[in-house]
Amino acid sequence: MERTNDSTLTEFVLVGLSAHPELQTVFFGLVLWMCVMILLGNGVLLSGIIYDFHLHTPMYFFLCNLSILDICYTSSSVPLILDSFLTVRKKVSFSGYMVQMFLSFAMGATECVLLGMMAFDRFMAICFPLRYPGIMTKGVYVPMAAASWVIGLADSVVQTSLAMQLPFCTNDVIHHFVCEILAILKLACADISTNVISMVGSNLIALVVPLLIISISYIFIVATILKIPRNEGKRKAFSTCSAHLTVVIIFYGTLFFMYAKPKSKTLADADSQDIFGALISLFYGVMTPMLNPLIYSLRNKDVQAAVKSMLGRKDFSDDM
Repeated sequence: MERTNDSTLTEFVLVGLSAHPELQTVFFGLVLWMCVMILLGNGVLLSGIIYDFHLHTPMYFFLCNLSILDICYTSSSVPLILDSFLTVRKKVSFSGYMVQMFLSFAMGATECVLLGMMAFDRFMAICFPLRYPGIMTKGVYVPMAAASWVIGLADSVVQTSLAMQLPFCTNDVIHHFVCEILAILKLACADISTNVISMVGSNLIALVVPLLIISISYIFIVATILKIPRNEGKRKAFSTCSAHLTVVIIFYGTLFFMYAKPKSKTLADADSQDIFGALISLFYGVMTPMLNPLIYSLRNKDVQAAVKSMLGRKDFSDDM
């Protein structure tokens, strides 16, 4: 490809589903509905936890951070997704693309680390219930949550800075809905080995390490639960972990499906994979934040009670 000076590159073109106009209207309505559900669901969940003093515990503090993450990600990315469905070739400025990419990467990396912190919290609560109040104090769990944000933001600063230094080819068309780092690396007209090495380090810190923490924590959690003599105690312990484990499976399952799938060698199949990958990314970016508050509220009686109390309803279930 012909190489162009990166100073002349002022915009990228997001094509999304422009090759399938019959699907754009359907996806626009679907994503708009999901966006409303994300903001409403996470907003109600966040308000309910803040409202009920009994939920001011480490587990629900981490859950508040998760809801804030989902709201921030949705507010920063979904408007661009919706606009791409209304525009045949959505043009995004170079600086706008980088800002969007920074926010998306930061939110994703932060959520990975935060899920690891939440797994450690559940490990301490179930495996060491008597020592838990003395260990997981406010001076411990607040810095843990803050560290998740710092790691995610710092990681995104590094990846975005490296991407901004790359020269790009004349082909500025990106087969995606949003500004995604892997999509832009494909357009670079220079050696991206530094970016690749950096991404590997990023995946190790923000993806692999939290997943190891989650896996080890749940091995000990399951072993501890199985030792509980009464079935009622086992059910209660499993109930406190099942919501978090469900979110982890959905989140990490989608991530690995996005980035670990084999690449096609033929151009036609590669184009199909680009579209399919964009749809999977859409699922990751919209479906997961929508499911999080539903999973935690439907499986948690304390959250349901807090929401009922906040809304002033005696029988919240009648409206569902």
